[in-house]
Amino acid sequence: MNIIILGAGRVGESVAESLVSENNDITVIDTDPQRLRRLQDRLDLRCVVGNGIQPSVLEQAGIRDADMLIGCAAADETNLVACKIAHDLFSVSTTIARLRSPEFVTGSRLMDKTGFAVEEVICPEASVTAMVRKLIDYPQALQVLEFAQGLVSLIVARALPAGLLAERQLREIPTLLPDLGLRVVAIFRQEAMLPALDGDTRIEPGDEVFVLAATARIREVLFALHPASQSPVRRVMIAGGGNVGLRLARAIEKRFQVKIVELDRQRCDYMASQLSAETLVLHGDCTDESLLEDENVHDIDLFAALTNDDEDNIMSCLLAKRMGAKRVLALINRKAYANLVQGTQIDIAISPAQAVIGGLLAHVRRGDIEAVHSLRRGTSEALEAIVHGDRNSSRMAGRRVGELTLPPGVEVGAIVRGLHLPDGAPAGDAARPQILMAHHDLGIEPNDHVIVFVPRKRMLREVEKLFQVSATFF
Repeated sequence: MNIIILGAGRVGESVAESLVSENNDITVIDTDPQRLRRLQDRLDLRCVVGNGIQPSVLEQAGIRDADMLIGCAAADETNLVACKIAHDLFSVSTTIARLRSPEFVTGSRLMDKTGFAVEEVICPEASVTAMVRKLIDYPQALQVLEFAQGLVSLIVARALPAGLLAERQLREIPTLLPDLGLRVVAIFRQEAMLPALDGDTRIEPGDEVFVLAATARIREVLFALHPASQSPVRRVMIAGGGNVGLRLARAIEKRFQVKIVELDRQRCDYMASQLSAETLVLHGDCTDESLLEDENVHDIDLFAALTNDDEDNIMSCLLAKRMGAKRVLALINRKAYANLVQGTQIDIAISPAQAVIGGLLAHVRRGDIEAVHSLRRGTSEALEAIVHGDRNSSRMAGRRVGELTLPPGVEVGAIVRGLHLPDGAPAGDAARPQILMAHHDLGIEPNDHVIVFVPRKRMLREVEKLFQVSATFF
């Protein structure tokens, strides 16, 4: 695809890096020539210096031949105007805008073709907040991602020696957990993914295990891998009162005891006016050992460092962990830092750019893609796609899972049947959707939602072909 990205900041850079690796033609527009020069030195893309809301700059970037415009500039107004111009003046078919304001949402009248003409809104702050809320609800998990309208989840957890599945072969799981449908789609051991899994593959303590299961059974799956050695999260301390920290505090303050630490006094005053009286807003430095000690950080169930400074987030998490915080989470913008600290004294490292990349990738993928989630900081993916056609026009419809020709390591994890109806009727008019864990003899039918784990991005094109139909289908 021919894609124009407006803005070469952290989000724009991450989006460009992800899309370039898939052989798309990428052009990045930014007003900072030095930033573009650094980006061009690293990636195979084209850069244009200028203001992306000016039609002449867009034309210089090749907007007339573009399939998609992604607005990732710092200001919401810039992204909205750029999308409007791209649609109205240049008939760009797909426009996506990164917007911080919660008042601009996908599908609203403001975003339709007569408004700002934004097809999809992405908000890193909202995505990170949703991710952290999931990890608060499931403290043993490293990641929880939903598919099929929330019916199925991909759970990532570290196997502990005391877990039921530790030292067990995959073929033993149905016997050990006969009533719990799940499928292990990948295992990472010492930061390397194991080769294609089979029944003889053994789960070792310390493994990072990727499991697909019904969302309603998440806690049982987690307990089998990572027995609950700690009580549920009740007390949360947030370091950083920026957009992410404030969003998270608002989202969880009714359910948990929340403390939020912020260095800027005016921001503290603002947060105090926005949050309930039960939420404690503290003016101070999150790396101040005395402050953390005074606020009993040793009693905190989750310490979440969400400032805009990677180093402060890392240091405050290490300090909180050493002082007794049960679990620590750091927001890390630099990919190299995230890879370095994940799984050390810092339990979880979250990349804000990777939190939103899935929404973008769903528009770039070929086939009827419902959802895409980026894993392992962009090296792997899990995607959900709808099967169309029949045995004569599709490589997937009308075939058993064992008949599919899949690249090494690619796993069909689960199938959800009954969500998508051929006559277009709403799912509520049909029988209750079925969640089917994939096995060799499971047949795939038209309109099935199939969830696939892809270990390496270079395999994506081959996987996408499975969901494409020949022209005769139409």
